[in-house]
Amino acid sequence: MSEQLHHNNTTFIKKKFPITLICDRVNSPANIGSLFRIADSFGIEQIYFCGENISVISKRMQRTARSTHEIISYHQTEDIKDAIKQLRSNGYTILALEITDTSIPVYNYKYKKDEKIALIIGEENFGVSKEILELVKQTIHINMYGNNSSMNVATATGIALYEITKQCRS
Repeated sequence: MSEQLHHNNTTFIKKKFPITLICDRVNSPANIGSLFRIADSFGIEQIYFCGENISVISKRMQRTARSTHEIISYHQTEDIKDAIKQLRSNGYTILALEITDTSIPVYNYKYKKDEKIALIIGEENFGVSKEILELVKQTIHINMYGNNSSMNVATATGIALYEITKQCRS
């Protein structure tokens, strides 16, 4: 019979990937907390929270994040373009997780082993803004097979990071 393991008795190998999340106006405390947990789970180096009046730290976020906000480096800025410009100048490939007329499935983008990636994820209701989509190298999406054409931003980020880190490990 199997016994459930917990974080204090698992043997996962700790690894950091050169991946940064850029959040375009993501503002739900539950999603922000989930993004910290997901970033920690996938060894992401940092998160940028971009937009006006974004409250990163809140009681709801802290309950959801389960202390991962103390582990993952994060930055807050109103101007997402500054974050993109800075990361691009530091050699990051800028991608957006969004369904567009030119997007490709996340598994079809060929990630290079040491490629530094900045993945832009969008606001809960409207996604990544059109203005920001024009600044990215490629938009990637998750194929979906139901009636809906979108999913929760944290859930989608987890799925995308699974695929990206899987390819980066190969």
